[in-house]
This record gives sequence, C-alpha cells and structure tokens, in this order.
Amino acid sequence: MALFSTCRPSEQTKDQFIETFGGVYEHSPWVAETAFGNGLDAAFDDQDTLHLRMSNVLNEADDAKKMQVVLAHPDLAGRAAQLGELTAESTTEQASAGIDECTPEEFARFTEYNHRYKAKFQFPFIMAVKGANRHLILSAFETRLENDLTTEFDTAIGEINKIALFRLRDL
Repeated sequence: MALFSTCRPSEQTKDQFIETFGGVYEHSPWVAETAFGNGLDAAFDDQDTLHLRMSNVLNEADDAKKMQVVLAHPDLAGRAAQLGELTAESTTEQASAGIDECTPEEFARFTEYNHRYKAKFQFPFIMAVKGANRHLILSAFETRLENDLTTEFDTAIGEINKIALFRLRDL
C-alpha cells in the first residue's frame, strides 16, 4: 500500500481533486472528474487503488472518448518537444528516457517513425517511457508498426494507463 505523500484524495473537494489529478491523463481532466464523481473513501488514498479507479474510467469509456485521450498525447521526440511545448509531465518523462539526448540520426528515425505510425493508425505512438531509453523506444516503434489497428489502439490505451500510474506515483 502506497499512500500519496502530498494529499489525501478522500479529503479533497471536487475542485481540489481535479486540480491535483486532472493532469494524470494528458489534457483529459474528465477522467479525474469522473473518478471523483463515482465517490471516494479512504481506500482511494492509496495510489494503486486510485489508479485502478481512474484506469477503469478510461477503459469503460466509449471508443470516441478513448480516442480523445490518445490524440491528446504528443509525439515522442516530436515538434512539441523540440519547441518546449510539452506538459511538464511529458517533458520530464521524455527526458528521463534520454530522448532529449538523441543524435541527429536518432531524431530523424523518430521523425520517420512518427510519420509512418500516424499515417497508418491516425494517432500518435504512445509508450510509457519511464525506465526505458531511446533505443528501446525506437525498437518498440519498429515492432508496433507491424500491428493492426485494433491491437495498436488497445496497446495505446494500456500504455496511457501505465503513464497514469507513473504520474500518480510521482505525486
């Protein structure tokens, strides 16, 4: 059991909860709002329990809502990263994987893979990069470009839920 060190979700008002947890799912505060609306007790002061609640909100959403969350994610090593336009969470996550240290050749590969991936699936490549490195990410790109749309959409949702868990554990 890992309790949050900065807050007790069960003691927060709706506005406080959304302020604290609204960014756990990239540009998708509706996940936190829905999780709060389902009621919270002291059990949700545990990171894993709150993560289960929030991931269930996303998993049970219709495909259109899920796609909104997928589309809210930036490209890895993409234009937003290069221009410094990522959320603080995304910036930290990409830097932790060494993406900001790519060689020009590696940036070129990221750019190529991002274009190919978006052309094939119509959404950005999403991977929980905490604990990974740019070489593993590039390898995952190569592998996942071979997936079909359904497999890749489900993979993206799973990766988003992993990202959310990492973000919750950082609070």
